[in-house]
Amino acid sequence: QVQLVESGGGLVQAGGSLRLSCAASGSIFSIPGMAWYRQAPGKQRELVASITTSRTNYADSVKGRFTISRDNAKNTVYLQMNSLKPEDTAVYYCTANVVVAPTRIGKDYWGQGTQVTVSS
Repeated sequence: QVQLVESGGGLVQAGGSLRLSCAASGSIFSIPGMAWYRQAPGKQRELVASITTSRTNYADSVKGRFTISRDNAKNTVYLQMNSLKPEDTAVYYCTANVVVAPTRIGKDYWGQGTQVTVSS
């Protein structure tokens, strides 16, 4: 079994910064990819940023403001969010594509979500 635990959400004023963390634990052989999604009230869940061993990808709405990174030794992914806007308000979810030990079968896991609120 694999668990993802997110932290770092909260309330911040527009223009401020937050850093989200997501740590994976359990029967992990490797994690080819990790990503952050968000879901605002009344809206569909959307991809914010993703990271593999070789590249990163960002939604147009966050390019230049958000940075995704990972620490492979800690099985942790981060999302540094700068210049936050009220429209960034949402529940942020971490997801990881995990190759599970010892079967080496790949499966997607999700965290419980962390609330980010940006006040104007």
